[in-house]
Amino acid sequence: MTQPPDPALAPEPGAAAPVTPEPPAEAAPAPSAPAYTPPTPAAPAPAAEPAPSVTADAGTAPAPELSAQAAAIAAGYRFSTPTLNLGALMENGAPNPAVQIEIPLAMLNRHGLIAGATGTGKTKTLQLMAEQIALAGVPVFAADMKGDLTGLAVPGESSEKLLQRTAAIGQQWTPAGVPAEFYALGGHGLGVPLRTTLTGFGPTLLAKILGLSDVGTSCLELVYYYAAQNGLALVGLKDLRALLTWLTSDAGKSALEGIGGMSKATAGVILRELIGFSAQGADEFFGRPQFQSADFLRTTADGKGVVSLLELPNVANQPAVFSSFLMWLLTDLFSTLPEVGDLPKPKLVFFFDEAHLLFNGASKALVDTIAQTVRLIRSKGVGIFFITQQPTDVPDVVLAQLGSRIQHQLRAHTPNDQEALAKTVKTYPTSAYDLGPTLQALGTGEAIVTVMNPDGAPTPVAWTRMRAPQSYMGAVAEDVLRPGIQGSAMMAKYSTVVTGESAADVITRQQDEAAQMAAQQAAAMAQAKTAAEEAARAKAAQAQWEKDQAAKKKAEEKAAAEKAKAKAATKKKTSKTTSKATTAITRVATNAASQFVRSAISAWFRKK
Repeated sequence: MTQPPDPALAPEPGAAAPVTPEPPAEAAPAPSAPAYTPPTPAAPAPAAEPAPSVTADAGTAPAPELSAQAAAIAAGYRFSTPTLNLGALMENGAPNPAVQIEIPLAMLNRHGLIAGATGTGKTKTLQLMAEQIALAGVPVFAADMKGDLTGLAVPGESSEKLLQRTAAIGQQWTPAGVPAEFYALGGHGLGVPLRTTLTGFGPTLLAKILGLSDVGTSCLELVYYYAAQNGLALVGLKDLRALLTWLTSDAGKSALEGIGGMSKATAGVILRELIGFSAQGADEFFGRPQFQSADFLRTTADGKGVVSLLELPNVANQPAVFSSFLMWLLTDLFSTLPEVGDLPKPKLVFFFDEAHLLFNGASKALVDTIAQTVRLIRSKGVGIFFITQQPTDVPDVVLAQLGSRIQHQLRAHTPNDQEALAKTVKTYPTSAYDLGPTLQALGTGEAIVTVMNPDGAPTPVAWTRMRAPQSYMGAVAEDVLRPGIQGSAMMAKYSTVVTGESAADVITRQQDEAAQMAAQQAAAMAQAKTAAEEAARAKAAQAQWEKDQAAKKKAEEKAAAEKAKAKAATKKKTSKTTSKATTAITRVATNAASQFVRSAISAWFRKK
């Protein structure tokens, strides 16, 4: 936020010198007195009462007589309704303060385009419009790509050259800042963090941002439906990735079968697109607390509109994040704001700076969504201005919706530039200007203007020297802004990150619980198996023991039987032997006795 203001280019010969403030001596310019304070507490938007028309300031020199062309242009910009002053008509190489070029405040919701080559004054035009819109009581939103719009918050610095320029166009210049609030996507910056949840973002817009097919879109809607039905909060991209992964896993694939189902291939496509989206820094944008878009529609206690400036220093490297946020914001505003029709002044004016980043690489579905939103949001009281280098940066279907054109210098150094110049010239109403050369001859801070009048018709084409912003024309140093930003009501509301269980946490917890239960079941099964094995081993051991005991008993019985048998055999043998011996003895004894008897008888007979 330290880039100095662009220096003015030299005027054409014979023209009054266009003047812008001298660049400050320091590289990081800051107002002489730190004057930024956050907006006072928001008051309800005041009723739409006529605002004073901003025309040529009082006290200017008497106007010279007008040429026929100047008179016709002046008549075309003479309005009875409140207006914003853009500047003075250029005629014969000099501004004519008698012919002020204005835009009706009520027609800002017909949208517009601010275009021109780098360094031709687009940012200053945005700045002067934003401060006048805010002073008319209308809130403003603008994306601040380089920090150049931070000067809106503090009064400008006067200089001799600046006052010469403003006097030449009939502007009585006084320094004045406007109420401003500073924001940063996801809190990565100085301002109030801007976040939304994936649930709040919605599947339809996300599918278009990701460029999904009809099948992918329907599957994404199915996943959102499942999350809503099961109380799964989709806060960030990690939640959607976790849910997609789980729903296509073996454990979760049955969850969608009853409501349509989703193939693993389609989930893979969505996951790959989410990874690419995340790589561009989209994770910064999603979180809690979710920003309420109604907070951009604030006015201060004294009835001024608050200018909300979104810091986007790295937008060129994050086009998807830039377009995603802006489209979400418009979609959210469209869905929440009531139909109001045509109002004396809009409820909000929205500036799309670096609009080519919104459309580069955008799918046809996204471009159609932008065109539809631009067309329909008018009835919600919201005006949109696209700021870009070439009008051809904006698709025809969107360009056709823009009622006001502020075209700064176009350059035609290449064949493509020449073709773009020719196309641009053809889009303007018929005028006395030879627009091809004129658009290339515009000085810094000059533009070809045509707006929509209250009857819905384009005003005459007018070569205009633009007014000078009354706020500081340059970047304000961060140390000047930081105290006020930190003390703002919006910072108090959105700075603290809200933690809580989201879909990824639930899925992780459930997976952990399932894994823990599986582990417990596995442990129980292992324990049961071990117990069974031990029981089997014990049973086997018991059986073996019993078998051994039976075998032992049998062996013992066999041994006893054998012993008994042996004993019986021995006894029998002994008995037999004894019997034999007895028989033998008996026989011997008998024989002996017989012999004795015989001998005795013989002896007796001998004696006899």
